Parts: sequence; structure tokens; C-alpha cells
Amino acid sequence: MDEQQQHSETTRPAAPASPKTPEAAPARPSHTPAKPGTPGTADTRPGAVRSHRGRNVALIVLALLILAFVLWRWHPWGSPGGAAAPGASGAHSGRPGRGGPGAMANMPQPVHVATATQGEMPVVLTALGTVTPLASVTVLPQLSGTLQEVYFKEGQMVKKGDLLAQIDPRPYQISLDNAQGALARDEALLQTARLDLKRYQTLLSQDSIASQQVDTQASLVRQYEGTVKSDKANVDTYKLDLVYARITAPVSGRVGLRQVDPGNYVTPSLTNGIVVITQLQPISVIFTTSEDNLQQILEQTQTGAKLSVTAYDRSNTTSLEGGTLETLDNQIDTTTGTVKLRAIFQNSKNVLFPNQFVNTRLLVNTIKDAVIVPTSAVLNGSMGQFVYVVKPDNTVTVRPVKVGPVDGERTSIKSGLQVGERVVIDGSDRLKEGAKITIPADKPRGASGARGASGASGAAAQGAAGAADTTAASAASSARPHHGRHTAQASQ
Repeated sequence: MDEQQQHSETTRPAAPASPKTPEAAPARPSHTPAKPGTPGTADTRPGAVRSHRGRNVALIVLALLILAFVLWRWHPWGSPGGAAAPGASGAHSGRPGRGGPGAMANMPQPVHVATATQGEMPVVLTALGTVTPLASVTVLPQLSGTLQEVYFKEGQMVKKGDLLAQIDPRPYQISLDNAQGALARDEALLQTARLDLKRYQTLLSQDSIASQQVDTQASLVRQYEGTVKSDKANVDTYKLDLVYARITAPVSGRVGLRQVDPGNYVTPSLTNGIVVITQLQPISVIFTTSEDNLQQILEQTQTGAKLSVTAYDRSNTTSLEGGTLETLDNQIDTTTGTVKLRAIFQNSKNVLFPNQFVNTRLLVNTIKDAVIVPTSAVLNGSMGQFVYVVKPDNTVTVRPVKVGPVDGERTSIKSGLQVGERVVIDGSDRLKEGAKITIPADKPRGASGARGASGASGAAAQGAAGAADTTAASAASSARPHHGRHTAQASQ
């Protein structure tokens, strides 16, 4: 290359001397055609060199741009030994090799673990139920009359027999007095007839009167006895009407909204009644369960055991009241394949309200010495349910398990796991068979965090410096052969 540059330098000053010394004209190379007599012919060669040199510079710049784009796109500084830029692994998670996924796959993943314990696991059946009162009575008047007074307040708690309203009793009192007068008259007639019958019987024993007259008098006595009995019934009827004029609570419970105001004429055919009383203490909850659970429920109830039932609110988080299973229906609903059950609650604090929707939990049985893990540890996959078991070397292995009853945040394991083994409960989405893990609870968070931050910053700085060196070296290596090649062409 130095010889070519010397050759080009020795040939450049010879060109302008050609007009002065005719002897220099034959020095033109034989392969370059020249037109004799054309001025400035020797100046075309430097122009050709400059055009070649400009094209070389443009190619070098283009190559550098392409190289810079490739370096930016593939991140060659994100090697497994250095710290990758944030988001590099997420952007190239599917590409193995340098940086990103390969490095993240080999790095220990932070997870949270829990130890499988042994304890009692309740077998609980959960269902949606409806609060149903044991008694809901519409209070209707038993007779017709004007409603004089209402003695209850809407929403009031009343007891059985408390006075609720009063119907005008005067018409029924008058009828009672009339019936009592008729009774007194007929009782007097009966007494007279009995005395006459006694005298007639005495005369008949003396053979002083005909027996026919005695028989007639005896019939008259029985007639008066019937009349007196009828009068007594009338008196009792009017007394009962006076009782019905005082409307009392048939059951204990909560009074609803008043349907009739005082002053209205009420009849026994009143549509909505005067008021509705709903029994709240005790109260029941009716819920359904699948017919598949019927057998284990019957096994417990037939032995006389009282199964515990707990009512929760609609969010299934707050316990409202505890009760017992009272009974179950006598047939299965064929359209849904379920059976109805009724649970009784004392409802001492009135937290259960009629027609309220609640979540019920029926405790059917309790499993002793069950292997229990947090529910979040059990995962579902193509092979079924499994857990990630932590090995002593801080790696994980996939373990298929058979799950038993579940109680909220706890799950029982029938088979596949032993007491004392540790399972992953958080961070399992980044794991696979044999993956390395770290448990944050094993190290102080502050120190490890500071160390990790400084290490990451140092690795990032080293990675950036390495990337800059790699870029410069690649640019130099790619530019050097192109420059030499184009210079040689220009010298030729």
C-alpha cells in the first residue's frame, strides 16, 4: 500500500509539466487513451481519485450506521455474566443466547414458600341460601266493624297476645246483652217446667192424673233445656266477638308497615290485612346442595348428630350467625339435581333478615391428621393439579398431587406430598422443572437490596463500557478493509 501511495505521489507532479516539456508526453500510460491537443487532460486523474474517495467514505458511514443498528437491536453487551438493561429480558424473552432470556433462565428466581403441615381439615359444603322466617302472619280482622285504634308502631317487636288494634265493640256488646236476656228467660221457663213435671209425677203416683200429661210435661222440660243451651251458645258467640274486636298478635315477631288506618271499616275479607308480623327469633335459612352430598349428610343425621351451619354475608367474608341443621326435604328436585335443607338460627342480634341472601357453610365432617398447604400452592396444568416442591439445593421440582377438601385459604392433600416439605406459594409463574430459586426471607432485605443495586449498577457500567469498545472495534474492523480496497482502486 505504501508503494502505491509513493507511486501516486510520483505521478501527480508530472502531469502539469506536459505542456512545457514535450518530452514528457510519451510518459502517459499506454492503456489510458488520450486525445492530443486537449487542454487539462492530465487533471482528470485526481478527480477520479476524489470521486472514489467520496464513495468510500459514504460506504464506510453506511456500514457504521448498519452496524450501530445491529448492535442496538441485539444488545451484545447483555452477556450472561453482566447485568442486562431493564426490560431486555422481557423484550427478547423468546430468544436464547447472549443476554435476556438465557441469563434470566439461569438466574435464581425469588419466590415465597410454605411448609406442609399436619392438622384437622373440616369437610365443608358451601351453598347460597335464603333467610326464611318460621312464621309470617298477615293479621286479618275476624269480624266487621270500624277500626277505632291502632296500638302498634311500624317496625315494632311484639310478643304473642299483645294488643294491636281495636274494632268498635258496641254492636257486639248489645248482641251479647240480648243473648244473655234470652238465656235468663228460657232458664226461668225451664225451671217452671221442671217444677210442674215434679208435681205431675207425684199426682201420677197417686193415680190422680193421666200419664199422658206427665209425658207432655217431660217433653216441655227437655224443650226448654235445649233452648237454654242454645241461648248459652249465643252468649258465648257474642263474647267471642268481643274478643275478636280486640286484635292481638298471633305470634311473636316484628311488625311491618300498617296497611289500614284507624277509622276505616274493616271486614274479614280485607285483602292485605291490617299488618304483617314476621317471626325473627328463631329464624331459618333454606339452602340447597347437590344430591352427591346427600349420602354423607344422611350418615351424620341418622346417628342423631347436629351438624353445624354458619351463615356468611354475600361477600362470603363476614360470619353473621351460627346454627344447626334442622331438617332436609323429602325429595330431590329432578330439574336441578339438588335437595333443600333448613337450618335454624337463634338470631339473637337480629342480623339475619327475612328473604336475605346469605352464604351457608355446612360442616359435615372433620378429617384428622390431614396434610395441609396454602391454596395458592396448588396449580393446574395439562397433567392435572401439581405443586412446586423446594429441594434442599434450592431448586424446585414439579410434583403431581391429589387434592382433598378445601377450606378457604387452606387445601388438604390426599397424596403426593409429605408433612414438612416446602412448596412454592408465590412466584411460581417463572419456574420450571429444576429451576433455581432464592427465598427473600432467608436474607436481610436491606443488605441484599443494597448489594444487588450496587452490583447491578457496576455490571451495567461494565456492560456499557464493553458495548462501547465492541462498537468501536467493529467499526474499525469493518472500515479498514473497505478503505484499503477503494484506495487501491483509486491508485490504479
